Amino acid sequence: MFDNPRTGASRACVAVGRCQLASLHALAVSAMGSLVVLALLLVPVGVGFRLLPPAARALRVLSDRSRSRAERWTGVRIGPPEPLPVDRALNARKRSGAIIADEGFWRDLAWAWLEPVIGGLLVAVPLALIEYGAFGALVQPFIWRLINDGNWYAFIPVHSTATMCGALVLGLAFMAVGLLAAPATLRLHSRVSRPLLSAPRSSRLAQRVERLTDTRARALDAQAAELRRIERDLHDGAQARLVALGMTLDRATRLMETDPAAARELLLDVRRTSEGALQDLRELVHGIHPPVLADRGLGDAVRSLALDSFLDVHVETRLPGKLPAPVESAAYFAVSEALANAAKHSGAREVGVALTYENGSLRATVTDDGHGGADPSRGTGLAGVRQRLDTFDGTLDLHSPQGGPTTVTMEIPCALSSPKTSSS
Repeated sequence: MFDNPRTGASRACVAVGRCQLASLHALAVSAMGSLVVLALLLVPVGVGFRLLPPAARALRVLSDRSRSRAERWTGVRIGPPEPLPVDRALNARKRSGAIIADEGFWRDLAWAWLEPVIGGLLVAVPLALIEYGAFGALVQPFIWRLINDGNWYAFIPVHSTATMCGALVLGLAFMAVGLLAAPATLRLHSRVSRPLLSAPRSSRLAQRVERLTDTRARALDAQAAELRRIERDLHDGAQARLVALGMTLDRATRLMETDPAAARELLLDVRRTSEGALQDLRELVHGIHPPVLADRGLGDAVRSLALDSFLDVHVETRLPGKLPAPVESAAYFAVSEALANAAKHSGAREVGVALTYENGSLRATVTDDGHGGADPSRGTGLAGVRQRLDTFDGTLDLHSPQGGPTTVTMEIPCALSSPKTSSS
C-alpha cells in the first residue's frame, strides 16, 4: 500500500544481492559441515577431540548468522537452540562428548548438509534467471552475427535481426522475473531452513516453561501495580468527589428551612460534583476495559482509534468470531500504543492495521510508511506492550529497516468465543 515503483525496484535489487550472499554462505556452510564430519571421523584416533569443539562452534556461528539474516531480511523469526557446552574446565575429550550429546549440534550438522543442496539451489534460481537474461539482452545482440546457425537462446534460434530482437526481449523478461522472484525466494528460503535451524523440541519446551514462569511473575507484578493505580485513581478522583458531595448534601439539608436559596445553590454544586465523579469513573473504566470493546467488538474499537488519530489509518479486519474479552483488551491497547508510536516517532502519513485470526491465534499487524529505524530498546512503549502480550503467551515482532516501512506484528494465542463474521 505504501510502495512506489522506484522503491519496489530498489528492494528487488537488494533482494538479488542478498540471494548472492546466501548462495556464498551456503558454500561456507558446506565447507564447515565437511570439517565437522571430518572431526567426527577422527574422534576414534584422538585427533577429533581437539578438532571437534572449534569446528562445532564455527558451525554454530554460521547457523546463528542464518537465523539473524532470516529475521532481518524476511521477518521470519527462528528461535535459536541452547548454546553449545563450552566449559573450559573440561578437557577436550569431555567437551567433545558434551557436544556430541547435544541435540542442537546434530541439527546444525544436518542443516549444514542440506543447506547447500536445498537452500543454495533455491536462492540460485533468481540469480540464474538474471544472468541468463543478461546474456540474452546484453550479449546476443553483439555476437549473433559471429556464430553459425547453431546459435540458440532458450527456444529461439538466433540467426536474424528479428530473432535477435526476440532473444533480447526474452532476456529482459528473464531478468524481470528474476528480480521479481528474489524477495519471494528469500522468504521461501527462510521457511525451508526454519525446521532445522530452530531449537529442538526439548529446548523449546524448556524455554517455554522458563518464559511462562517469568511471565507469570511479571503478570502478578503488573496486576498488583494496576490494582494500586485503580485504588489511587479512585481515592484521588471519584472518592474525593463523593466525600465532598456528601458533605455538601449535609450542609444543604441543614439550610433547607432557614435559607432555601443557599440550599438550592449547594444542590446545584452537588449536581456538578456528581457529574465530575461520574466522568472520573468513566475515564477509569475506559482505562481498564473500553466500553466500545464490550459494545462493538475489537474491529470497531480499532476503527474508533483510527478515527481519533490524525494519521490516515486504514483498518482491515478478518475475524470469524468473537474473541475473549481479555484478549480483545490486550490487542486494543497494543494497537493503540503502536499507533501512538507511529504518530510520535515515525514521521508517517499513512498507517495500515490488519486484524486476522489464523491457526488459533489473533494477529494484529500495524504498518506505517515512516522513515523506519525504530529501536525497541528505546522507551517503554513497546516494552510495555510486550509485557502485556506475555501474559497471554503472545509475541511482538518489530521489523523496521532504515527508510521504512515499519511493521509491528503482534500475535496472541486464543480461542473464539462465538461465531461471527466481521470483515472490511
